[in-house]
Amino acid sequence: MAKSGLGSDPESCAAITVLSRAVKLDEEGRYQPALVCYQEGIDLLLQVLRDGKYHKQIKIEEDATGFGYETLFQEYLTESVTEVWIEDPYIRQTHQLYNFLRFCEMLIKKPCKVKTIHLVTSLDKQGFGNVQQSSGLNEIKESLRTHGVLLEVEYSSSLHDREIRFNNGWVIKIGRGLDYFKRPRGQFSLGYCDFDLRPCHETTVDIFHTKHTKQI
Repeated sequence: MAKSGLGSDPESCAAITVLSRAVKLDEEGRYQPALVCYQEGIDLLLQVLRDGKYHKQIKIEEDATGFGYETLFQEYLTESVTEVWIEDPYIRQTHQLYNFLRFCEMLIKKPCKVKTIHLVTSLDKQGFGNVQQSSGLNEIKESLRTHGVLLEVEYSSSLHDREIRFNNGWVIKIGRGLDYFKRPRGQFSLGYCDFDLRPCHETTVDIFHTKHTKQI
């Protein structure tokens, strides 16, 4: 189940929600995800200072279904979308690479006319993991090239935010990035192929438009 719609001060409410989760994670000793939430909460507060007006906030509850990429993003993927920016520090493990692949598959379908995809992620420094990440992203890059789409990959050691931007002005922030799905129960269980049927982790999605955001 998910809740959508905003209160009288949605920007502040979103920041409070994320920072409250950060405190909870901190108290549980889960310091890395707590740090991510603290940074995301601060980023949301900065959006408040810029007088950003969020279009929508969606709260995805634990084990909720019906939130595949196409369902979540289709409202914002118009014919004017030709360029996409993805900032997600965790496009490294096999299932995360598959998540990114499915997101790219969505982007090359109509009505989108995507020509360039920019990915900023963190580098997996483990030996096998590094090879797997590199080869996986290279394979996705070559596959996209056959569809006339350029994938540019950049690695950042200081990336913590998770953000997706379309050149038609829509910006989507997902608390867990693209990796908000739970593992399927088996290779032949519902949800293995169709992400709308895949249970989700609890997370928050904030969606706004840049024309409503005043730059400092």
